[in-house]
Amino acid sequence: MTVAIYPGSFDPLTNGHLEILRSGLVAFERIVVAVVSNPRKQGLFSSEERVAMIRESIGDDPRVEVDAFDGLLMDYCRRKGVRVVLRGLRAVADFEYELQMANMNRHLYPEVETCFIMAHDAFFYVSSSLVKEVARLGGDVRALVPPAVARRLAAKLASSGTS
Repeated sequence: MTVAIYPGSFDPLTNGHLEILRSGLVAFERIVVAVVSNPRKQGLFSSEERVAMIRESIGDDPRVEVDAFDGLLMDYCRRKGVRVVLRGLRAVADFEYELQMANMNRHLYPEVETCFIMAHDAFFYVSSSLVKEVARLGGDVRALVPPAVARRLAAKLASSGTS
């Protein structure tokens, strides 16, 4: 069975992320959506909240597992016995960053392969950071995120006094 890990901070999950996941399921029999805490990014949602939002957004698809981890992605891949990493690409800037990461990951775990999937043209401009910024400023992001995420995002911002 071909399994891939789709890692990301998913803070929050966007419809672009879901499109990458759907496309990935064409190529892979199972995908582990792996929520990572990125120390370079200040998270709005906890890892537990992100896992819950992803599970609610994808439903009960038996081909998708949602998990969270800390540390190096390649250590997580080894623990899971997975040798394919799925990544989405939106723009040239993504490619440069992702190429560096893929090569470093290959250095750390030579048996791993990185599979890139192009973002759907309806979402190539969407990022979690941009969604949070627009939502904080009172913009409507409901077309950019799953309904469960839109609800939790509005509640989180309302409780923090932002927006």
